[in-house]
Amino acid sequence: MTPTTSPKLKILRERLSLPKPWDNVVIFLLNILIAIPIFIIAHQKLIDPEWWMESDRILLFLIILIVIQLILRLLKTVLIICIFIYLAALAWGTVFGGYGFYSVFEDYRSMVYSMADDPNPQDIIISKLLPFPNKSKIMDAVNFDNPKVRNFALMATTKHFTHVKGFKQYRRIIQCFAVFTEVRNRWNYVNDPKGKEYIAYASESLQHFSGDCDDHAILMSALVRAVGGTPRIIHTGGHLYPEMLIGKKADLENINYLIKEVLFKEESRGKEVHYHIDERGQIWLNLDYTAKYPGGPFMSEEILGALTFN
Repeated sequence: MTPTTSPKLKILRERLSLPKPWDNVVIFLLNILIAIPIFIIAHQKLIDPEWWMESDRILLFLIILIVIQLILRLLKTVLIICIFIYLAALAWGTVFGGYGFYSVFEDYRSMVYSMADDPNPQDIIISKLLPFPNKSKIMDAVNFDNPKVRNFALMATTKHFTHVKGFKQYRRIIQCFAVFTEVRNRWNYVNDPKGKEYIAYASESLQHFSGDCDDHAILMSALVRAVGGTPRIIHTGGHLYPEMLIGKKADLENINYLIKEVLFKEESRGKEVHYHIDERGQIWLNLDYTAKYPGGPFMSEEILGALTFN
């Protein structure tokens, strides 16, 4: 006996179905939106056999397209219901505040952008090999709670990037980038007195914005901490430079997009964002005075120690 579909179920399916050829158009557009990030992930994870004219990658993309197309067609009726609920939720978020259409656009764009332009190097700092030089003096010099330090940091946050919208979860990081910008625009490198290692307090460096690498690292660390960020100073032997914590690997794609397409577009054009990964998988971004943008090239790759200010 052949099973039959009830008339009510047929009517429901007809009402939930899009008229032809719009059903195929919607499925194809969804296929493209899903296939692109999946292809980028597969392209990075799979070994490249280096076929002629990258034909292996073309074949991979076609296979992904075909598989997703078949899945979407099989789930066509359920898919229409899911799309309707999803669009209604986004419309609600757009009108009443929350996660809306603009948020989806920013998330998708930053994801694709970051996957296509994977930054490096990604050095893992597992152990601190040597004692940090002048550790106690440097920790005292990072006087982030000094009113002069705090007030300068606040001034920088009101001067730079106040126009940026849509990245509320990274407001603190954007404010730290504003502090970096203000110091970068003012900093003047001056050597220590001959034969003496002079370590200036952050509040002292604010007077003339001059000093050597350790003075800059101390000032940047104090300012970053003054606005709620988490800084650290890297010791490379003959050089000290500051870094700041931006989160886990999941946050990197948004920060990478913010730097290269929103905040430091000209300074970072055609360049990579440089960072370190510590033993807990946390991402630390380079803020050296030699860098024109957060995550600029490292002046020295060698790492002998790190001093973190929590």
